[in-house]
Amino acid sequence: MSEPPVQAVILAAGEGRRLTPLTNRRPKPMIPVANKPLLEYVVEAVAAAGVDQITLVVGYNQERIRNHFADGDDWGVTITYAEQATQLGTGHAVLQAESAVDDPFVVLNGDRIVEPAIIERVAAAVRGGTSPTMAVTTVETPREYGVITGAGDTVTTIEEKPDGPVETNQINAGIYGFSPAFFETIRTTHTNGELTLTAALNEYARDEGKITSVTYTGQWLDVSNLWDLLTVNAGLIETTATADAEAAERADREHVADDVVIADSVRTGPNVTIGGNTAIGRNVTIESNAVVENAIIFPDTVIGAGAVIRDAVVASNVRIGPNVTVDGPAAQMVVEDTVHHDIELGGVIGDNTTIGAGATLTTGAVVGDDVEADAGVTIDSRIAAGTTVRRG
Repeated sequence: MSEPPVQAVILAAGEGRRLTPLTNRRPKPMIPVANKPLLEYVVEAVAAAGVDQITLVVGYNQERIRNHFADGDDWGVTITYAEQATQLGTGHAVLQAESAVDDPFVVLNGDRIVEPAIIERVAAAVRGGTSPTMAVTTVETPREYGVITGAGDTVTTIEEKPDGPVETNQINAGIYGFSPAFFETIRTTHTNGELTLTAALNEYARDEGKITSVTYTGQWLDVSNLWDLLTVNAGLIETTATADAEAAERADREHVADDVVIADSVRTGPNVTIGGNTAIGRNVTIESNAVVENAIIFPDTVIGAGAVIRDAVVASNVRIGPNVTVDGPAAQMVVEDTVHHDIELGGVIGDNTTIGAGATLTTGAVVGDDVEADAGVTIDSRIAAGTTVRRG
């Protein structure tokens, strides 16, 4: 008897509030890194793992995902969609895919980038009847994730973002293998909200005695906060991309680092410097003598002459005036009452914003969508969408 096929469920319904303003107009999985949406890397990894039936669970600004991926034909897979109209956590999101799933399936997050090999291993385990299976990896900051306890290839508990002492750096990698029967386990779990899937796994471990773990040591890129985008961008450029030498030559780009990705129709003036770990989106214009380094520039943006953009994320249709500086020393940032120290983020600029000539963004400034900042202003904090920033 042949083994059953394995399907994939990719969770892509969330808004990503910690990534505002970049998620005001797009869901978190559609934020571009190294010039492709986060979700595209996940779909590519699933396809490369030999899984060709994918259900995308969508919700917030879902049309951006549906329009980009359509039926999946461009990736050699078949994509169907399940809607999570209200974002009620990962367990609820998985349940929305139940009607589309007939076989063993793997579950992944649409904003977390992993290698195909781990998807293959989890798929093989669940295809062979081992459900539930979950991938376990190690990180330097386990407290920010679901900390795993267990022995050998068995998980006994998952503790989400623990407050107390953490004695292991093993965490839930967010890649699961389930049989269709696990839908009922989720449905009958006595917890609602974001922690439902974790609670379902913990209840299963307590009642049934075994969750099988698969250890993963490969690339694991997670985006939780704005500055993570730069880390993930650099990681993807390093492992999957090289500089477009021919495009650089055509555009007379004399100062372009090797670890740069440049999309189509990018225009650069003389003496522009594009430093390492930088992604430049389509239809971007960078005027003479500007410097862009360790940055993500979304499509359709203009960077004025003499501007210096470092450690920054600049969204679409932004107009940055001449001699603007986005840079600054490592700073402290507060996100949802959590203080993060030594964050290297010059600034973030939302869609359709204009920054006047000679302005300065520094120490992790976050400028919302549709902001008008006058020439010469200094911005070192968060600016709400639609604000006009006056000098003095």
